[in-house]
Amino acid sequence: MGIKHRLAAIDRKIQLKGNIAQHEQTDAWSNRDLIPLPPSRRTWGWFNYFGFWAISSLNIANWQTPSSFLTMGLSVRQAMLIIVVGRIIIALFSALIAWCGLEWHIGFTVQNRYSWGMRASYFPLLQRILLNFIWNAVQCWNGGRLIAVCITCIWPSFARIPNTFGPNMPTTTYEFVGFVIFWFLSTPFLWLRPEKFKLPFQIVCIWCGVGMLSWMIWGLAVAGGVGPLWNTGQQLPEGSKFSASWLIMAGINQTVGGLAAGITNGSDFSRYAKARRSYVIGTITSCVITGTLVCLVGLVTAASCQKIYGEVYWNPPDLLMVMMDSGNGSSKARAGVFFLSAGFAFTAMFENICGNTIAGGIDLAGLFPRYIDIRRGAIITFVAAWVVQPWQLINRATTFIAVLSSFSVFLAPIMGIMACDYYLLRKRKVRLSHLYRTHDSIYFFWHGVNWRAIPAWMCGVAPTLGGLIVTVRMDPDPPRALIQLYYMAFLIGFFISAVVFYVLNFAFPPKDAMDQYDEFDVYGTFTAKEARRVGVVPIEDERLGSEENVIVNGEETKL
Repeated sequence: MGIKHRLAAIDRKIQLKGNIAQHEQTDAWSNRDLIPLPPSRRTWGWFNYFGFWAISSLNIANWQTPSSFLTMGLSVRQAMLIIVVGRIIIALFSALIAWCGLEWHIGFTVQNRYSWGMRASYFPLLQRILLNFIWNAVQCWNGGRLIAVCITCIWPSFARIPNTFGPNMPTTTYEFVGFVIFWFLSTPFLWLRPEKFKLPFQIVCIWCGVGMLSWMIWGLAVAGGVGPLWNTGQQLPEGSKFSASWLIMAGINQTVGGLAAGITNGSDFSRYAKARRSYVIGTITSCVITGTLVCLVGLVTAASCQKIYGEVYWNPPDLLMVMMDSGNGSSKARAGVFFLSAGFAFTAMFENICGNTIAGGIDLAGLFPRYIDIRRGAIITFVAAWVVQPWQLINRATTFIAVLSSFSVFLAPIMGIMACDYYLLRKRKVRLSHLYRTHDSIYFFWHGVNWRAIPAWMCGVAPTLGGLIVTVRMDPDPPRALIQLYYMAFLIGFFISAVVFYVLNFAFPPKDAMDQYDEFDVYGTFTAKEARRVGVVPIEDERLGSEENVIVNGEETKL
């Protein structure tokens, strides 16, 4: 057998297989994880979405959120106002962007094809993939710190382990061992498909939720109340260029921007909903209520522990080590700290798997549908943590992490295009069959590119990019106007891109690309009720295996 035949045999072996009878064809645009999800695979109820948003709240980053606003000079009340308003905005925009997934059961990867064009859709996809790679690595490193605390609870001498790394390595053996163990413990979750996430959501919510409340109650009981931190008033730095109102606006932008990546690909998970109300109820109750409560609990706990230890500890791993005296405390103290740190670690683990690794798998599947599905893409994303080397990012380049948190400068314009196109231009009509082919697709536009999306995105990025640059460079005296625009980056980017995209489509309307949809349920996507709602004729079960051909929007389609 020649080399050419061997390579062809290997290619056939590694290509994904799908059940053609279930429309799971594998080609350049489609595989089992990219097709519109049929009812049998839509298993998420309201609690799944409650858990999905809970794991983005029950974590170290959200626990520490009030600290960043207090260090700006804002009061406790102003910090909590930012959190409440920010969480409401997150819930509203999440529902707005994810609605396409609820109605047509397609994800972010496919959703962008009708806005950007089949080939240009890779542009927003690559941005998401980059973020998934980096945030997965950073989350693994943060989770490793919690694992290191857990190990110290069991073997106190671990906290005193000698550092075997040289001076050029920006980490210690203590931290690196925690990272390695966290990475390996997370690996089995890569084989869990999104349809089966209910049990981990339940465990995470109960364990970490009970742990946080217990921690707060313990702190209040031991301290006999809260410390001075709870009564922090407005303390703007003398000579501050910005009033409290502008700082509140900056805080809201920071809160929303921190979850911009998750909002952008909301349809990747909303498409798994049993019903639209499941997504709405679960998202609003958890995103707003749980997210706010975790910040409040973190604030109260930090304030009470300030009274106990005489210092404010915002970082949970640091506070946990103090509580057990770096492993030298009593067995009861170590047991309590183990329960808390393990709960945080498990939450970080599943948040990372769901929000970064699985999402990265879906995005990578969009790049190489023939060879990559969610599972393979998730493995690639997870292995990339070693290439990214998060210890270099965390310990050396804090400004780089600030850039990641401010990525809404680039993502908000993408969301603006998505919302404008779906609601205003297409009036919530999508022709599913044309999202999975190049030949004669109305979404191919000009050589696979909808040129209107490019200037719309650039116009949304341009006003706030300067503010991002001077903030990252830490310029001592940046132009006030640039900073003010940057403080409103999410809203500015979203609405400017939406308006420009609408104007360009009005002035240069694409040919035969709007208001079209398949008359028949070509992929077996909808229940009878859903089909009536979107105006599609459902395929009856007895006709699925027949050889009858029908005309679907002028084209012959086999049912």
